[in-house]
Amino acid sequence: MLSLQDIETLFARRGGEMYAGEPVTQLEHALQTAALAEGEGADDQLVTASLLHDLGHLLQDLGETPTLRGVDDVHQYAALPFLRGLFGDRVLGGIRLHVDAKRYLCATRPEYHDALSADSQRSLRLQGGSFDAAQAAAFIAQSGAHDALRLRQWDDLAKTAGAATPPLAHFMAIAARCRVGL
Repeated sequence: MLSLQDIETLFARRGGEMYAGEPVTQLEHALQTAALAEGEGADDQLVTASLLHDLGHLLQDLGETPTLRGVDDVHQYAALPFLRGLFGDRVLGGIRLHVDAKRYLCATRPEYHDALSADSQRSLRLQGGSFDAAQAAAFIAQSGAHDALRLRQWDDLAKTAGAATPPLAHFMAIAARCRVGL
């Protein structure tokens, strides 16, 4: 299990890497996603899930833009074993479901796919593509699906070079309030 300090260290070591195919770093993307969540009044758990939704990318070293090589890094699952015990189901669920939320949105909103970045479109194909009707119905019936949809929409918007956000310490203080057992 990672500690909060471990997460800060991971962002310090790898957060400066570019977010695959986007004009922002991994840290900038995480901060922007969390800032958008906070700005829309999301609670601490959803803000924390937004901050950490792509932590799986930082826990793996698959090189730059793995989707260009046909690799799905399954990042939505990679971080879960490291965060289980630190955070509860709402934080972990947002992380786990944010990729399926993209698949759902592509299935239910035809214009959504075309608005995705090139890397998000490539990763979508590797992640199984748009849901069919039965998969979409199963997704939206899950606990946490609506949170994941909100997170996904902030995720899509969090790719603006130079956007001002609060620092990592601000969001780590929010994450500290979400620790299990407090």
